[in-house]
Amino acid sequence: MMLKPGDVYTWERTFTEEETLQFAELSGDQGRHHMERDEKGRLMVHGLLTASIGTKIGGDLNYIAREMVNEFIRPVFTGDTITCELILTEVEQMEGFKKIALKFVNRNQKEKEVLIGTSHGIIRD
Repeated sequence: MMLKPGDVYTWERTFTEEETLQFAELSGDQGRHHMERDEKGRLMVHGLLTASIGTKIGGDLNYIAREMVNEFIRPVFTGDTITCELILTEVEQMEGFKKIALKFVNRNQKEKEVLIGTSHGIIRD
């Protein structure tokens, strides 16, 4: 797979109440801000569940993260559709693998940033 700095990948998903409650059960994070509905009847999606959107792209690239830095800008609620845009910033061929650096931004259906971050890791040849 030919990879170069500037390559852009995107993935989009809409979060449901069912998966938010499942994540609360799996992660053990059942803070009331995730379990009680807001005035519109929505649940707040966990930040790490929101951050998992980029892992779909990472899986497609066979990317193994060594570090991930996330900055959570605004909350995501059930019913929100989030698009992750991931941009490769560095690609360095090593013996048997590529060193990768990337940045990403997740936006909601209103084009508002909800999560930004960076990561570095490897892709094995």
